[in-house]
Amino acid sequence: MSSNLYTHQSQNITKTWILMSMFFIVVIGLGWFFSYYYQNPSILYFFVIFSIVMNITSFWFSHKIVLTLAGAKEAQKAEYYDLYTIVENLSITAGLPMPKVYVVQDPAPNAFATGRDKKHAVVAVTTGLLQILEKNELEGVIAHELSHIGNRDMLVSTVAVVLVGFVSILADMFMRSMLFGGSRDNDNKGAGILMIVGIIFTILSPIFAMLLQLGISRKREFLADASGALLTRYPEGLANALKKISAYSRPMQKQSKAIAHLYIADPKGSKVGQKIAGLFATHPPVEARVKALTGE
Repeated sequence: MSSNLYTHQSQNITKTWILMSMFFIVVIGLGWFFSYYYQNPSILYFFVIFSIVMNITSFWFSHKIVLTLAGAKEAQKAEYYDLYTIVENLSITAGLPMPKVYVVQDPAPNAFATGRDKKHAVVAVTTGLLQILEKNELEGVIAHELSHIGNRDMLVSTVAVVLVGFVSILADMFMRSMLFGGSRDNDNKGAGILMIVGIIFTILSPIFAMLLQLGISRKREFLADASGALLTRYPEGLANALKKISAYSRPMQKQSKAIAHLYIADPKGSKVGQKIAGLFATHPPVEARVKALTGE
């Protein structure tokens, strides 16, 4: 387990750099095309600066963007004392700094972790999760999320949220520029080339975004489950929590495709997630996770 864990951590750091490099290359390539087509070198300079700023933003501020998209609010210890105590005790056991604790007002049971490193980590849970889980089950879920922090899963996952979103935005900007007065001469060959490139980029950008998220292997959920079970020494707690979460089939009230992969369960509703589980699912089937934990 130790060897696999450290290998997994190293792979996540490598994936993060690959994601950021791919984003840089795509944006610079787009900037070069625009500057060439419009014969304006300043466009390329703008795209270079833009890509650098977005990479910095994705690394340093992506967790704040995630919390905003999720509608999460920081939990006060006095109001959520049991939750706060569980996070604190398990953090000590795991040898991790105490992460900030956030709560999402939503009846759907779910949870996620975010942040660029263990010193700037956040654990968030929904009010629905707090309502339906017993203490040992909640400990299992928190241990799972703390394992994501320890395994460095959240770095690559959180960075992907920002970069995937901006790839889609750039594709939309490209098409709008092409359709609304982007061409110097609608009759020349350049306009035709621009249209072809624009269409190709628009088609490929959501595929590119999906591939980035699929690069965040679903194996991270199994590893976090196993690590969390070792942390609590009670795998049945997490297994029972997953069963209860799975039994709630209604989707979360506030959703964003960009952060769906961060949650412990599919925010669209676990029943839907189980039906489409396969190559393109963001989460492995609950049955498989429970079986891995308990052997059932």
